[in-house]
Amino acid sequence: MRLLLLLAGLGLGLGGDPQPEPAAPSGAQCLEHDCFGVFWAARSFAEASAACEGGGGHLMTVRSTVAEDAIALLLQNRSGRLWLGLRLALPCTEPSRRLRGFQWVTGDRRTDYSNWGAPSGRRCGERCVTVSRELRWEERPCQAPADGFLCEYNYGGSCPRLPPAEGLPVTYTTPFGARGGDFQALPPRSTASIPAVGLELRCSEEGESGGLRWGRAAPGAWPCRLANGGCEGACGEEGGRPRCSCPDGKVLALDGRGCSSPCAGAPCQHHCVVNGSTFLCMCESGYRLAADGSSCEDDDDCAMLPRLCEQVCVNTEGGFECRCHRGYEMLEGRCRPISRCYEAPCEQRCEDVPGGYRCSCFPGYAVDPRAPARCLLHCNRSQCPAECDPHTLSCECPEGFLLNDDGRQVCVDIDECDMNFCQHNCTNRPGSYECHCYAGYQILDRNHCIKIQEEDGEGAYSGDFGPGPQTPIPSRTPPKAEHFHPGALVGIAMGALSAALALLALGYHLAKKRCRPPATMDYKCNGPHEKEMGLQPVASGCAASGQKL
Repeated sequence: MRLLLLLAGLGLGLGGDPQPEPAAPSGAQCLEHDCFGVFWAARSFAEASAACEGGGGHLMTVRSTVAEDAIALLLQNRSGRLWLGLRLALPCTEPSRRLRGFQWVTGDRRTDYSNWGAPSGRRCGERCVTVSRELRWEERPCQAPADGFLCEYNYGGSCPRLPPAEGLPVTYTTPFGARGGDFQALPPRSTASIPAVGLELRCSEEGESGGLRWGRAAPGAWPCRLANGGCEGACGEEGGRPRCSCPDGKVLALDGRGCSSPCAGAPCQHHCVVNGSTFLCMCESGYRLAADGSSCEDDDDCAMLPRLCEQVCVNTEGGFECRCHRGYEMLEGRCRPISRCYEAPCEQRCEDVPGGYRCSCFPGYAVDPRAPARCLLHCNRSQCPAECDPHTLSCECPEGFLLNDDGRQVCVDIDECDMNFCQHNCTNRPGSYECHCYAGYQILDRNHCIKIQEEDGEGAYSGDFGPGPQTPIPSRTPPKAEHFHPGALVGIAMGALSAALALLALGYHLAKKRCRPPATMDYKCNGPHEKEMGLQPVASGCAASGQKL
């Protein structure tokens, strides 16, 4: 049923004749961005809303006392009820609220103002709102016709009314059909008719700023006494013909009324500079003006300025960039060798060396030979101060040293030679020891010696198993004897067997010499470590060892 009533109101097919649309509002008022029109024609709410929308607006919203004042001017003491753009959006009214559950035709409920008539209870059904001469709001059925309606039109800007000129009355016409000469502001697309000079102007966007101005399609000025002939600059009349002129630095626009910069629309790629009534194109730093006088070409700064960079110069669009060779990095505008120490795991010190880095230690420490990044306590004397923690009162000594138990916090060297680590001879050193072998022996391992074969020659061999002045021994306690390798045991056994055979051969040889003919050589042994050799006669038989004949 509601749909049938709405179609009837819009004249869309119930067999009745549609209501004619009002040709023009009976009155209108315009502010800077808004216009309001009053139409005295009996319409339902839906018909009135369609009529406003046909003119580019909507039924009026009254959100403040400013809109209420506009209604008072439009009514001009005429009685009747006029539709406002307020209708019930909920099934029933809510009297406790400012808009009682009603909603503006714009789809919102925002308002700072309301002016309801007599209070009403809860009502249900389609309800719309009218305003009366007393400016009171009243609920009415939306299908019932009202005496008229109020339309609202919103715009982004406006043109001011033309300044009055003697003998040149002006009639304005708005886009929604209002006509008159008393408007204070006119919305876009409004026209101004001046019959006395046969001139019609239009409010539209003109000039560089895109603002609204009065103008016409034909170029050139109109009589200067009417709004300065439409000239943005000066208006003058020579020989009865008006003409516009512009101040220095600007030129007359194509419409013959506006003034614009010579650079407006200039083809300059970068910058345009006004030069009298013309312009010049200029380029940004790092570019030069091309042969066409408007575009800009990049300068190769690296080629124009030799040695611009310390190592490598790379030309870029509009400038240049300094870079460094491999192995260098840019620091504060200079190329510096890349340091590897920032990623080194050195425990104490680090220094860059060609191709990498090297770890070092503070005084009193030495590099751990098993882990070059670590540092160990080191002492090259028989006594050194201990490293003590003042918080835990614990002390630490270098490898090969022990903390003295007299409370002086002194580290004393361990005499490894008193512990019989060496098979033959031993020399104690600060934090280490050195094993030596007897003549005819050589070092087999850390602490043991092996006899040298005769063909290897004789001589004294020794082995120093402690670090030099800067290298600590690997462990704090003296090392234990190591197990021989099976190959070494086989070698020792073979050497022992060879020695036994040699001794047997020597004994056999000596036995034969004791029973020899005269004038043979005789050996006399005077001691275990020295030998005397002489040629002496023998009477007969064998003489006792050591007896002179």
